Order: sequence, then C-alpha cells, then structure tokens
Amino acid sequence: MTTHYGPPTHQGGAGPHSWGPPPVVPPPAPAPGAGEPRQLFARRLWRGRPEDPCWVRPAFCGLLLAAGLLYLYNLSASGYANSFYSAAVQAGSKSWKAFFFGSLDAGNAITVDKPPAALWPMALAVRIFGLDAWAILVPEVVMGILTIAVVYAAVRRRFSPAAGLIAGAVLAITPVASLMFRFNNPDALLALLMALTVYFVVRGLEDGRTKWLVWAGVAVGFAFLTKTLQAFLILPALALVYGVCAPVTLRKRLGQLALSALAVVVSGGWWVAIVELWPASSRPYIGGSQNNSFLELTFGYNGLGRINGDETGSVGGMGGGHMGGQWGESGWDRMFNSEVGSQISWLLPAALILFVAGLALTFSRSRLHLSRDTPVAGRTDRMDPAFGSFLAWGGSLLMTAVVFSYMAGIFHQYYTVALAPYIAALVGMGVTVLWEERSRMWASLTLAGAVTATAAWGYVLLNRTPAYLPWLKWLVLVGGLVGALGLIFVARLGRRLTLATVGLSVVASLAGPAAYTLTTVNQGHTGSIVTAGPAGASMMGGRGGPGGGGMRGGFRGGMPGPNGRNQQNGNGNAQNPQGGFPGGRTGEGRAGGAGGPGGLLNGTNVGSEAKKLLEKDARKYTWVAASIGSQNAATYQLATGEAMMAIGGFNGSDPSPTLAQFQKYVAAGRIHYFIASGGFGGGNSNGGSNVSSQTSSWVEQNFKKVTAGAATFYDLTQRTSTG
Repeated sequence: MTTHYGPPTHQGGAGPHSWGPPPVVPPPAPAPGAGEPRQLFARRLWRGRPEDPCWVRPAFCGLLLAAGLLYLYNLSASGYANSFYSAAVQAGSKSWKAFFFGSLDAGNAITVDKPPAALWPMALAVRIFGLDAWAILVPEVVMGILTIAVVYAAVRRRFSPAAGLIAGAVLAITPVASLMFRFNNPDALLALLMALTVYFVVRGLEDGRTKWLVWAGVAVGFAFLTKTLQAFLILPALALVYGVCAPVTLRKRLGQLALSALAVVVSGGWWVAIVELWPASSRPYIGGSQNNSFLELTFGYNGLGRINGDETGSVGGMGGGHMGGQWGESGWDRMFNSEVGSQISWLLPAALILFVAGLALTFSRSRLHLSRDTPVAGRTDRMDPAFGSFLAWGGSLLMTAVVFSYMAGIFHQYYTVALAPYIAALVGMGVTVLWEERSRMWASLTLAGAVTATAAWGYVLLNRTPAYLPWLKWLVLVGGLVGALGLIFVARLGRRLTLATVGLSVVASLAGPAAYTLTTVNQGHTGSIVTAGPAGASMMGGRGGPGGGGMRGGFRGGMPGPNGRNQQNGNGNAQNPQGGFPGGRTGEGRAGGAGGPGGLLNGTNVGSEAKKLLEKDARKYTWVAASIGSQNAATYQLATGEAMMAIGGFNGSDPSPTLAQFQKYVAAGRIHYFIASGGFGGGNSNGGSNVSSQTSSWVEQNFKKVTAGAATFYDLTQRTSTG
C-alpha cells in the first residue's frame, strides 16, 4: 500500500509549483461510442483508476451500498419524523410559494424558523412520489451516502484508498450520523455541504486553483441557506489554513479568499435579498423572528442567541451555563459528558491524538523536502498538501467542537453530527500515515495509544448504560488493550500476527459505535429532540415533567405522537431487557411533559372524528383550522392534508398574526376552526409576543365550542350569543 502523503507532484504537471518530476499522464480515455465499446466503459467505471489495486473501486461501491442498506433499514418506523419540517415539506409540495419561502402551511401564514434549503429536496420528492415517510426521508439517506462519498474522495486523493475507506466506514457507523441521515432535520444537508467545503479547500491546497475556493464559497452559501450561521463555524480555520499553506503567492491567496467570500455572499444571499425586498404583506411571516425579518432571525434567535443564550421569543430561553440547564451543561468536556458523549465521542480521543501525530509527521516531511530541494525562482510552495489536509479537517473539528461546547443557548445532541465527517477524516488519515511509519517506535506507540484511548473511552460510554449488552464493554476494553499491546511491536510480528492485531484493534475500536448504530436504525424516532443509541444513553438538561416549561426538548415527559403512541425522548425509549439490539424506541418527544403550555409543546393524536370534521368543506377555506404553536398545526395538517395556521410560530411567541389580522381573517371567512389546547398556552418567559394568548382568549369568548371525539374546536363561523 502506497500512501500519498509524501512530497506529491501537483496534478498540473511540472512547473514552478511542482513537488517533484512531471507525472506520466496517460492519454485521455475515449468517450463511449468514440472507439471504446460500452461494455469496456462500464468495466472501467467499475475498475476505477488504472493505477489502483483491483479491489479499490468494488470496496468503495460496497461501502456505499452497505451504508445505503443500513440507513434504509426500518426507515418507515419514524413515520413523519419531525412533523414540524414534514408539514413544511407537505406545504411546499402543494404551493410553489410555500416551497420557496419554507412556509409551514400552503396558505403561507408563517415559515419555519430556518431557511428552506433543507426542505427543497424533500418537497420535490413528495411532489413526485406523494406524501409518505419514504418520500420525506429517502432524500436524507441520499445525503448521508453522498457525505460518505465526499469524505472518502477527500481523504483518498491525498493519502490512499485504504485511508478513504476507513474514513467512510467510521462516518457510516457514527451513532449520531446513522440517526440524522435518516431524519428530516436540516443537519443531514448541512453535514454534506460542510464536508464538500473542506473537500474543495483541500483540492485548492493541492494546486492553488481559484475555482476550488469559489466552489467552497458556494457550498458555504448553500449551507447558510440550510442552517444560517452554523455554516460559518469552520470558515476562520479554513481561511487561515489556505492563507498559510496554499502553493501560490500571498497576493493571489488573498484574492482567492476574497472571491470565495463573494461566492458565499452570492450563493447564500440571493434568497435573503429576495425575502427582505419582497413586500411583507404578500409573503409569509418569518417564523422565529419578532419583527418579520430574516436578518433578525439570523443574528438573533437562530444565530448569536444560540451562542450567548439571549434568544428572544424562546419559551424558557434559559441557556445551559456551566452548571447545567435545560440545554445541558456547557464547558470544555461537553462533547464527552453523559448528555452528548454517546452520540459522537467514541473516536474523538483517537481523532485528536491522530491529528497531532499527523501534523507532526507531515510537517517534518515538508521541512525535510524543502530543505533538500533546489530553490526555484518564483517558487511559492510552503507545505505538503497532506499537512494542509490535517489542518483543514482538524481545524474544522476544533472550531465546531469549541463553539458547541460553550454555547449557552439552545443546544441539542444531534447537532454533533456536524463533527462526524471531521472525526472520520482524521481517523482515516492518521491511521494510514502512522501505519506507513510503524517501523519507527514512536509511530507504533502512537497507534497503540490511540487504540488504548478508544477502548478505555468506549468502556466508559458503554458503562453508562449497564443493562445494554453488558458483555460488550469488556470486549471493547480487553480487546483494545491486547490489540494496543500488539501494535507496539507490530513491525516485528509475522503476517498472521499482524493481521490478528490489526483486526482485534479495529473490532475493539468500532464495536461500541457500531452497536449503538444498529440499535438506532432498529428504532423509530419522532419529534424535535432525537438521540441515538439505547435508552438512557443520552440525558439532556434539567428537570422536566408536566408543565416543566422549556421548548424543543431536553425534557423527560412523554407526548402522544401522530400514531397515538406515547413518544419519549432519549431517556424514555424502550429497551430489550436482555440488552439486545432491538431497542424499541418509539420516539422522542418534542418537549415538555403531559401538561406543557396548552399543547404548544405536545403533538396530538388526530382521531378519525376530528379528521372528518376538519375535512368537511375544507376547500372553502384558506386555513381549515388555526392552532397555537406549530406542533399541533403540523400534526393536524399532516393528518388531513389541509393547510393549518400556526399562531405564534413554533413557540407561540411570534407576533403573527396579530389579533387584528386574525380577526380580519375570521371576518373574511378564511379560517374555519380554532383548535383548543388546554389552557391555550401562549405564555412566554423570554420577551416574545403574547399575541397567541390574546387570540385564544378572544376566540374562547366569542365562538361556539365543538367536540369531535376527544378533540375540542371552536367554530369560527358560529358566534356565541354573547359574542
């Protein structure tokens, strides 16, 4: 196995920026039908690069196929997954205006509290195939497979096919990745775009071509349209890496970075400009904002507020702080604690060790090469691109992890899927460069240290759920320690003992996350707060329970889901008493216990009587019903297929529609029913609007109450005698 981390030759051939002699460039292959039979073309596609061993392309295809089958398995168990986004997807499949703006309803009353890029692939799929769980979730699976392919391609280019396969496999079995690549939150698309961004920067470090920096900017721009400011977390690290390591002059580097920034603005700003310039009276209200502005949403509730905890309109609104809170305990160890660790940190210690070792090795090789190389006039090479690759992936990991660790606002465990590509790449790169140097004692000791750290940490994580496969933690610990001992002397072992040592080390390192991943895909997950692994593996935040306050998660209370079953968060999923893989999680609740504020935080079971009532004469109305908060509106909308108005947005705290606007809609006959939700909610402790409580009080005083099964409505076409 040859690893390409030494002084490489840039693919542009010989010249002032080459690391070595000109490569032998094979003649271009003819296109199908131009002298090459189609069967030979297909064989070449399967065979891959001529210089690759014959097993490389089949192994890569096998990796993608295995990941696809893993992620597709039991996919429909999650139903509509997060009904908040599924309702927006359903709306976008019916209305192009709702599609463009990311509206929660086809009547375009209000948008979701994110930009709409993540909704677009799902809405297109629903337009083509109809509304069901597969049409919504298969696009997420595709994004997961593409992310694995991008990480493989980025690592394989500069290192080796084996390094790429290791990185792809590590990513595929990361528990939080197996969760979010089967779920309809924006994070799957964000992970793909962030991996693409690093890939393009790494390509730019190879040859210094401007196009790679521009493409990186485009990827970041669309990532901004996926999850706003989270897309920018890795930019400082990548800009610094390119500014220091790119094989072009300083002036050109600065110009390329400026063009990349322009690409970010154009690719991410076109939609923002349209929304801000569009007359507010003819577009939906921007959900999550307090003044109907996407910019205010970006830099407030959905942006800087996540960092400092000042999130106007957030119910509860309390940041975690170092002492803990409803969003969990912040601090340097947040990625390892009982709230987050089991989702992402299985190989994080190894990734950090391999990051440092890889930097040291590739930096020393670069210095050795430059010191021996004959100076060339105008030469601008600074470092081996392999060194830049470690900096790019490692810098992205550190920047994201640090921000996640200390952010005081809303934080959910599944956010950590953003770290998965970076960890996977560092593991693949680090293992292979050290393996090539295994005859040197420091390299074999470092490999052994990485395996020891992984095994010890895997034991700790597995020991947090002692009833779950109790034998596995001992296999991980003992197997890892034995494998690490063998790695110290691996250069002196025979072929069979070497294979046994490597196999044991791999099994011990990956058994824990693989088990959690198998448990994850065997369960359905619904609601806003979802976690990977078995019951009790991830416990977030402070005390929950009935009426415990808070929004979007971190609570231990159950909630009735769209199928009528009780759904619970990561602390309440069912588990096989014997600790087997069929975990049986029924889902995670959006938040709050059984009495949260008036159904604002709880989904609802839409009975047949309620559905029949709402569907009658539905075509006469823009909105068949209105509800406080998005959760109830979303579940009713998905059950009936008809537009529902979410008063106050997700939290019930947005000033939309105002009471006067709502009264005009009612007078014009555009809304049929108002969905009662015990107590009507609308309370808010963090500076948001109280329009929802005003609206619910007005409805209660003026309109006739109607029951359908267990559900209660107010008929907005029938006033009471006192109204």
